[in-house]
Amino acid sequence: MYVVSGRELKDLLYEQVARIARAAASPKRLELIEILVQGEKSVEQLAADAEISVKLASAHLKELRLARLVEARREGRYMFYRLVDRHVADFWVMLRTLAEERLLELQAATRELAEGGGDLAPMAGPQLLEQARRGEVIVLDVRPDTEYAHAHLPCARSIPVDELRDRLGELPADRPVVAYCRGPYCLMASDAVAILEQFGFQASRLEDGVAEWRYQGLPLATAAHDDEDCHA
Repeated sequence: MYVVSGRELKDLLYEQVARIARAAASPKRLELIEILVQGEKSVEQLAADAEISVKLASAHLKELRLARLVEARREGRYMFYRLVDRHVADFWVMLRTLAEERLLELQAATRELAEGGGDLAPMAGPQLLEQARRGEVIVLDVRPDTEYAHAHLPCARSIPVDELRDRLGELPADRPVVAYCRGPYCLMASDAVAILEQFGFQASRLEDGVAEWRYQGLPLATAAHDDEDCHA
């Protein structure tokens, strides 16, 4: 009877862990993970959001599924994907944070992104949440409404960025607005700030999305009744 050596067992252990690293070793797969943090989506929607073909999106999703980072379900002729659990979202936040700490090229790119994205919110985390609950600031979720329904920052209002110009009348003009979207690499919040400032609003953006917010141990809302303690 063949006995597995300690070296062979160690090699097997590292090989299995490396499956996760290989699955994540693609810029588009990382982007797909970030998109799926926002909630379940069809292959067609994921392809549109990531600006790739449906065929390529399916191939990337297959690799993520083999590494058990995502799971799928069929509804008619459509396939829908979601993250297997919140630990995959945490993995994305930790990996991105580590890269930003270590890679000078990434630091330069994020600075360039920040310079053209409008001012950052002067407060974040618990301070922002408290001000939003008191009605002193308007937190604006500019992601698609399906993503807002899946999870959003407490007290946030939902106005997708492509509807913002037509719905500015829903926002009080006498309070500052803090817009957020999918996270630091998302451009929707920057676009929203530009629109708001064009029409005279005091606006800034929050780099955090739901993944970053939850990773810090802060609460999220998932339904209208979760926001009942918020002032209008």
